[in-house]
Amino acid sequence: MRSIRFAGRVRPVRMHLAAIGMAVACGLAAPVHAQNDKMQPVPIPAQPNAIVLGTGALPGATAPESWHSQYGSLFARNVTVATLTPFLPDPAKATGAAVIVAPGGGFRTLSMDNEGYDVARALADKGVAAFVLKYRLNPTPPDMPGFERSMKEMFSTGAARPPLRNPQAAIAGLAPQIADSRAAFALVRKRAAEWRVDPDRVGMVGFSAGAMLTLATTLAGEDAKPAFIGLIYGPLAPVTVPADAPPMFVALAADDPFFANSGFGLIDSWTSAKRPVEFHLYEQGGHGFGMYPKETTSTGWFDAYARWLGMHGLLKPAR
Repeated sequence: MRSIRFAGRVRPVRMHLAAIGMAVACGLAAPVHAQNDKMQPVPIPAQPNAIVLGTGALPGATAPESWHSQYGSLFARNVTVATLTPFLPDPAKATGAAVIVAPGGGFRTLSMDNEGYDVARALADKGVAAFVLKYRLNPTPPDMPGFERSMKEMFSTGAARPPLRNPQAAIAGLAPQIADSRAAFALVRKRAAEWRVDPDRVGMVGFSAGAMLTLATTLAGEDAKPAFIGLIYGPLAPVTVPADAPPMFVALAADDPFFANSGFGLIDSWTSAKRPVEFHLYEQGGHGFGMYPKETTSTGWFDAYARWLGMHGLLKPAR
């Protein structure tokens, strides 16, 4: 049994995945022969340890927050108030490192299990404090049929793709989300002693849209300054790299329908700036594989990420 103090509700998922469906925008790949592929509204789960970040309500939002299930996972949408949920390791194995986890979902929904809670649990099991960021989202129709229609329209118009050629141009449109990310870093550092966290070893990992937010936080997050970052199936267009850019871990599947055919400019940007970067390109895996077990080697991304954390000394206390 893992000894982890857990805030939030998690449902374990054990399934083999393949094929990409509309749920890509929600941060997952569709399982083969899935019987639960329909989006089903569910009551908002108990989140007793979720901490309101104090960035305010999303301006102009009218639809209430709602949750649904699909493929055995939980998703949140119409998030108007940002929260941070801690997953703290057993104090006896805590390394002092911490990671803010940013789920994906096209800034319209959040894959709270596959790219949030499950990731945080795995990090806590390694002794790394993890904090799931439920950031504010672009509004969608409050009813499920309306939401499904809006997602189909997003795909049919190509609006699902974040800017690939110039992700820095997208930063201006992510002001609420960057504010949420900055507040998350500030809170973790403020309560570092209580949570047994080294304030100088707080990183961030994001998935899809969450990877975009992680990159935006690195480039424009001002005081956030992640100590290390992970971008899992996010955009790889070139950027202007800060002189003090943190070590970066990147994982992508070569058959990713969104980001696999646009070059690897981001990797080139980091290496040209002589900043540390590790890049894993998996032959198969599609988009949104997250923590789901698959028969492809993309399932091994977390083990590779954990080894990378260890290589940087983050799986043991700082000397």
